[in-house]
Amino acid sequence: MSAICVYCASGPVPQRHIDLAAELGSAIAAGGHTLVSGGGNISMMGAVARATREGGGRTIGVIPRALVDREVADVDADELVVTETMRQRKQIMDDRADGFITLPGGVGTLEELFETWTGGYLGMHDKPVVLLDAFDFYRPLLDWLENLREEGFVSATALERLRVTDSVTRAIALSTSR
Repeated sequence: MSAICVYCASGPVPQRHIDLAAELGSAIAAGGHTLVSGGGNISMMGAVARATREGGGRTIGVIPRALVDREVADVDADELVVTETMRQRKQIMDDRADGFITLPGGVGTLEELFETWTGGYLGMHDKPVVLLDAFDFYRPLLDWLENLREEGFVSATALERLRVTDSVTRAIALSTSR
């Protein structure tokens, strides 16, 4: 089975987003997949990890030492990797994952999405990059990206590389197929 890296919020968010993260974690476990996450146990990050474990799935958390207290490290993870830097965190998450799903999140989540998506577009990896756009959270971003395509700043090929869905089931399927 696959290891799926999930990018998402680690701060206070509306309950529907926490529920979405838990639904995704349950689906990861049900599919027999491993979760790779940012190693925090609060907010959406904690919800996806707890739900994965509750469903019998394996979790790998990767967290920089500086965030161990701030994001409250997921000490219940099957494997908790503590790094010195954010760059090390992202590299380990990338290396350990077979595919990526991005849930709603803030600046850090967007940075992770764009780095992973760009790496795939540039041929640095061939792993699926999925944007789970529940509640049309990313609709303004997707509209902006389409405008960038129309203006010639983003190619249609780059946009096609980003797989977008509003379904948890479909996100799992897209993230585990090449």
